[in-house]
Amino acid sequence: MHANVFPAARTMMVDSQVRPNKVNDRRIIDAMRAIPRERFVPANAVALAYADEDVPLGRGRVLLEPMVIARLVQAAAVVPGETVLVVASGTGYGAALMAACGGTVTAVEDDKALISIARTAVSGHSVTLVEGPLVEGWASGGPYDVVLLDGAADHIPDALAAQVKPSGGRFIGILSTDGRTAQAVTGVRVGAGLSLRALFDCATPVMPGFRRAAGFVF
Repeated sequence: MHANVFPAARTMMVDSQVRPNKVNDRRIIDAMRAIPRERFVPANAVALAYADEDVPLGRGRVLLEPMVIARLVQAAAVVPGETVLVVASGTGYGAALMAACGGTVTAVEDDKALISIARTAVSGHSVTLVEGPLVEGWASGGPYDVVLLDGAADHIPDALAAQVKPSGGRFIGILSTDGRTAQAVTGVRVGAGLSLRALFDCATPVMPGFRRAAGFVF
């Protein structure tokens, strides 16, 4: 795909995928018009950068489709100056959108190839990239006003719940408890856990490392 087509592709993405799907936060719309999404995908997937689908990143990971990440970021309702943890940040697109909304963002990832792409892609945004086990989050910077799980899981690890601020903090992510269907959810801290509510359905695959080990069947 020639670089000259990307600006038009961004406009088409926003006008045909994002705005018709209940995304009305002007900060997100403006950011998605401006941020070059093609920089957040591997070279062999550039043609898919603006497609209405998840973009494979390798090793079972994906860049969330535009509508899904836009609605997740909108649900987070970031107030400028709030602290944000993006877990499984991949190549950093969700983190860049959170930063464009005024968040001070820490993005944790464990895949060195994705971190390498993100390092260039998020340059100029208020994003700090860190490397570590995804299910552990990044406790040293917490608790956070917002914790975004940038992908799907079949459960929310306790460590991530613990890094949401007890008062006013929000968790945003995607749950797929049966491995076939998935729902975007938002939640607040209640004791040591989270009280969740569903936002919308999606088809995001569960990430490696975010699936409970199968128990014994007798």
